[in-house]
Amino acid sequence: MTGWRLLLTRPAAECEALAATLAEAGVYSCSLPLLETEALAETPEQCAILRDLERYSAVIVVSKPAARLGLALLQRHWAQPPCGPRWFSVGAATAQILDQYLQPHGLQACCPSLGDDSEALLALPELDQALCVANPRVLLMRGEGGRELIAETLRARGAVVDYLELYRRLCPQYPSGTLPQLVAAQRLNALLVSSAQGLENLLQLAASAWAELARLPLLVPSPRVAELARAAGARQVIDCRGASAAAVLAALRAHPAPASDA
Repeated sequence: MTGWRLLLTRPAAECEALAATLAEAGVYSCSLPLLETEALAETPEQCAILRDLERYSAVIVVSKPAARLGLALLQRHWAQPPCGPRWFSVGAATAQILDQYLQPHGLQACCPSLGDDSEALLALPELDQALCVANPRVLLMRGEGGRELIAETLRARGAVVDYLELYRRLCPQYPSGTLPQLVAAQRLNALLVSSAQGLENLLQLAASAWAELARLPLLVPSPRVAELARAAGARQVIDCRGASAAAVLAALRAHPAPASDA
């Protein structure tokens, strides 16, 4: 895998962690964070949802920031997690954050073992079991917007879905030309985004250079983001079926690295 030279675009801390894992596997990477997260102010509506957490059949936490911020709020209202809802996460890293809080109380977050995306979560039999009650209700902990597939699918299955939005995503500001200049200077031969918002920010920053950058392999976390990338003109889209380091490495192993210019 040493032929791969990736551009990482996640929030800065996540880029750092992923870059270290990739380096251990012999993969060169360079970071240009295209997402920042900003916590939303606590509202009376958030407090009311958390106080009534027992009414939910399932709580789904879609990201690591949602887990950290959601648990911080939850612990202000509950001395220990309520036993009513079952806990789910889209990915294993988010589940690990949840389990630090849940496991001392005999609870555990459930997440897909194959693929850490919305589609894999929705295929979990444990989630179907959690909804096998009268008038099922699901709480989705997330940032502003995003993961609509989960809510739409659960509503189609007969569940009421509420949102607990905990943060907003922002795009860092860079001088014009930063992205193509970095790709050229570092001889990068592939781009990686971890969400639909990350893809949108990549396209925005690329601007007129996207026509050239679209020739590079683009690694994405899910079929939904893959579809968006192809619609935007990306020539070779690689669906990692997850945003974890393990998912990225598996995708790189499954695809030959393109040749880089000397």
